[in-house]
Amino acid sequence: MIPHKKRFEKTIIDVFDPKKNEKIGIIYDEPSFRKDDNIFWKDRRKLAGEWFDIFDSIAEDVGFELELYSFPATGAHNAILSNDVLDDLRRFNVIIALTEWSITGSLVGLIKQKPNSVRCASLPGAERRMHESVYLTDYTLIKQYALSLKELLDKAISAKILFSTSDELHIDLRNRTGGADDGDCRTPGSMINFPSGEGFIAPYEGVGEEIQSFGKSRTHGVIPLLFKDEIIFGKVEENKFTKFSGSDTAVSSINSFFSSLSSRRNIAELGIGCNPNAQVTGNIFEDEKAGVHVAYGMSSHLGGKIDSDVHIDNVFAQGCAVEAEQLTLVFSDDTVLDLLEKSRLRYDILVDSD
Repeated sequence: MIPHKKRFEKTIIDVFDPKKNEKIGIIYDEPSFRKDDNIFWKDRRKLAGEWFDIFDSIAEDVGFELELYSFPATGAHNAILSNDVLDDLRRFNVIIALTEWSITGSLVGLIKQKPNSVRCASLPGAERRMHESVYLTDYTLIKQYALSLKELLDKAISAKILFSTSDELHIDLRNRTGGADDGDCRTPGSMINFPSGEGFIAPYEGVGEEIQSFGKSRTHGVIPLLFKDEIIFGKVEENKFTKFSGSDTAVSSINSFFSSLSSRRNIAELGIGCNPNAQVTGNIFEDEKAGVHVAYGMSSHLGGKIDSDVHIDNVFAQGCAVEAEQLTLVFSDDTVLDLLEKSRLRYDILVDSD
């Protein structure tokens, strides 16, 4: 059973605020083959049923419909759902997805089609233990932190990350607006990840007509990636990976991955986690709420210009194999703001940002 059930019921009301006459779908993915399954995934499917039971306990009083829905797993994070599954999901006003593989990109697409009637929460990698920590965070504070980060990212024209490997990445933030994963999924058009707590922005990529006004992307530097327990160094120019260095075996493998589709080379996101209860455990969907992360691949669902078959986050929070020691935002008046102290977010800045 879900621990702290009464407290969690309050979280459900605070975050989702189910409404009369809505149709709510608690959805989960299933492995296509037994060999693909794991103990966390099995328990997550049980959790979906327990979430259903909690919603069901208030459904009659509030007056909403509820359905537990399963679908075949995509096998990759942010791989697009099949048309049949998407058609099924269109009947819901609220979608809460407890999945092995993230379907955030597809959910964003559904919201864009029906922004006045759909809201979604994506919970890839959800674990039972999270119901005792990150799911019970004060989401009033989370919203304040996330919106403050969004405001800062909106104003910044660039960012610089100094990694614990002494490598640096300079990120071009021109002609882009930030977003906030603020834990508020109460109104149509809302899209959150859960656990929540993040400010994010897609870098300027310099594609299409925008290049005439802003020129090429100025994103450049080196990103140290953890790849199969080994650190690989990815050189970035004009917002794309151009070269990798490391062991011959690892470099050959990662080159094969990126050569399969050029859009995977795109630097897709700068994210800054702002959930004080988030811990680095190896579950990337909680890890990213603990600090800085950089993603590559698809950015279109975050306000960028690139579509791809993947969106892969690399987390550099305190406790990761590679940490972001400094994150500095640069503004148009040449002022700067350091957001980290000892690889941790300076929450005092967000409280005082007004």
